[in-house]
Amino acid sequence: NISYMDAQIGKVLEALEQSGAAKNTIIVFFADHGYQIGEHSLWGKTSDFEFDAHVPLLISDLRDEHRGTKTKALAELVDLFPTLAELCGLPMPAGLDGKSLVPILKDPKRRLKLGAFTQHPRPAYYDREPDKRPKAMGYSIRTADVRYTEWRDWQTKSVVARELYLTEQDPTELKNHADDPMQKEHLATAEKLLLEKFPR
Repeated sequence: NISYMDAQIGKVLEALEQSGAAKNTIIVFFADHGYQIGEHSLWGKTSDFEFDAHVPLLISDLRDEHRGTKTKALAELVDLFPTLAELCGLPMPAGLDGKSLVPILKDPKRRLKLGAFTQHPRPAYYDREPDKRPKAMGYSIRTADVRYTEWRDWQTKSVVARELYLTEQDPTELKNHADDPMQKEHLATAEKLLLEKFPR
C-alpha cells in the first residue's frame, strides 16, 4: 500500500512540475486513520490506540521558508480546513472545531494545541450486534506526553475503565499507567483536558 501510494504521489508531483503549476499549488497529504495489523490483538482501524489515531500529515506550500521541516506540534484533521482557508486567503467561517496550522508552518517549533482527540465505540461495529448500540464509548486525548482514554458506559456515562500510556517511553502502548501514583500529574492534566472536550 505504501509503495503504491508513494508512486502515485510521485506521478502527481511530476505532473505539477511539468505543468508549471507546482509553485502555485498547496499540497496536503494525509490519511483518515491509522491501521492495526495485530497490535493489541486488533485488526483494522477502530480503536483509540496510537496505531489508529496517528496519521501522516504533510503540507507543502512552496512559498514557505520552512519546507521539509518536521514538527512535534499536535494537530487534528479538523485543522485542515482552517489551514487551507488561511493559506488561500479565504474568509474563515465562525464555529470551526479546528485551528489553522499556518503558525506552525511559519515556526515548526510552535505549539497550538494541548491535545488531539479521538473517539471510538466498543464493540467497534456495534451496528452488527443484536441490540444495535455500543456497550461503551472510548474518549481519548493525546497530549505531548501521554495518551489517556476513558471508557464510559453507553447508557449511564459512568467511567468503566481508564488507560494512560506514556508515549515516549512506551510508543506501542503496552503498559497502562492509569493507576500508577507516579503518573498522577499526567493523569490529572489529561483528564482535565478530556473533560473540557467530552464532559461526563
